[in-house]
Amino acid sequence: MPTLGLEMPRTSTDVQEAERLRQFKAEFFKALAHPLRIHILELLRAGPMSVTQLQAATGVAGSSVSQQLAVLRARNVVATERHGTTIIYRVADLELFDLLDTARRIFNAHLSESIGLLRLVEEEQAGQARR
Repeated sequence: MPTLGLEMPRTSTDVQEAERLRQFKAEFFKALAHPLRIHILELLRAGPMSVTQLQAATGVAGSSVSQQLAVLRARNVVATERHGTTIIYRVADLELFDLLDTARRIFNAHLSESIGLLRLVEEEQAGQARR
């Protein structure tokens, strides 16, 4: 029977390593699981920015921006450079933007389906109101 490349771990070490990998993936996605962090990443698409620049662009207090950047940095989603007394943040791996673009396409497809269903409900209600 074909395994489709999904072989089961064979030893307890394999099982532990597989679990560690799943945990790593989950932590990575948790780092993305906040609206302000997504906003920050969208802003960093244009290029590196400081906390002050991110604060101005988001309209959020610098402490909140710094807190969210710390989460992203802990998961190696963003990297930093020091320019004098200013710390500049950038996305560590530009492939992250491919991931965000893919997510956007998935969300758009789901929202399009929902909008289509909503229109059908509205048409149905309008038809019943005319009776």
